[in-house]
Amino acid sequence: MKEPRPYRRDAAAAPALMLGQIFSLQVGSALAKDAYTTVGPTALAGMRIVFSAAFLWLLVRPRLRQVTARQWRAAISLGLVLAAMNLAYFHAIGHLPLGVAATLELLGPLGLSVLLSRRPQHVMAALLALAGVLLLAAPGASLPAVGVLLGITAAVCRAGYVVLNQRVGRLFSDWTGLTLALACGACVLAPVAAFTDGAVVAAHPAVLGTGAAVALLSSLIPYSLDMTLLRRIDTRTFGVLLALSPAVGAGIGFALLHEQLTVRQLAATALIVVAGAWSLRRASPSGVPTRSSGSPSTATPSDDDHCPFCWSPVSGQVRRWTLRSHHRTSEGEVEYCSGGCGCQVVVVNGEIVKALVRRPQAARIGPQ
Repeated sequence: MKEPRPYRRDAAAAPALMLGQIFSLQVGSALAKDAYTTVGPTALAGMRIVFSAAFLWLLVRPRLRQVTARQWRAAISLGLVLAAMNLAYFHAIGHLPLGVAATLELLGPLGLSVLLSRRPQHVMAALLALAGVLLLAAPGASLPAVGVLLGITAAVCRAGYVVLNQRVGRLFSDWTGLTLALACGACVLAPVAAFTDGAVVAAHPAVLGTGAAVALLSSLIPYSLDMTLLRRIDTRTFGVLLALSPAVGAGIGFALLHEQLTVRQLAATALIVVAGAWSLRRASPSGVPTRSSGSPSTATPSDDDHCPFCWSPVSGQVRRWTLRSHHRTSEGEVEYCSGGCGCQVVVVNGEIVKALVRRPQAARIGPQ
């Protein structure tokens, strides 16, 4: 294997990227909600995904003849989930404050992160999150039932989006997969938006500028950061990092839309944020193999019984990563390790910088 040019990865890179994703997404959502007095959520959701697809297509210019059938299936699946997620979330924020909608949507990735772990503390984190949801949705919570249902629908779609986004990111070496997914989602959602709100958009063409801004802030930037993150960390860690979103959403809703949360809603949001933070603290920092303190030539991939890259079930000695070569460079220590499942990783200063999946025919992200 040819040695790549090593580079350092800051331990704070993943939280910083996630914070940028959340902030951009919530600002875009606030702009969209502010425009609801002129045009409906379906139109904003349609413009969001159509403009995002157009922007990215112009930047990437994908070569369709080089896309395999397997890549098409993954991209189309992601596109359908993107369309459903956009529609559900934009309708949800029409009924709920941004902080509450972000809290409900968080349940999808957080639930996925719990399902991918067998640790008892993650079950406790799930129960904390459930308590938060009950506070939001139980009688007396002063939230419309339709808003809660839309938020939960967005959560389910968000969980599917995390899984499929990681799969697309691994099947494509560039941004072609995300471009095709957005284009597929636009083909599905654009006719619906045109049918329901086409006349309103034609009567208020200035709203197209808002739609373009929403597409940039709440789709293009966040989705690109998501794919960058999911190429570096696993779905469990990604899910718990999203625990920041309710707090950011509540803050932006207060600052831009003057939304006020009740004490009960603040307590529910705090419970879910704490659940995510607790799960993150108990999880592996990167969700990928780290060197074992017992032997310099082995590493344990994760606390789950699956390889974090090809998701093959592994156990016992098969779980351990064997050091194949070690080099010292001006950038630090570079190690090449292989797992019992056949995957290989490049480790720079204890951080995974590259992974080679040796069994692509068996690869899958998360449980089917």
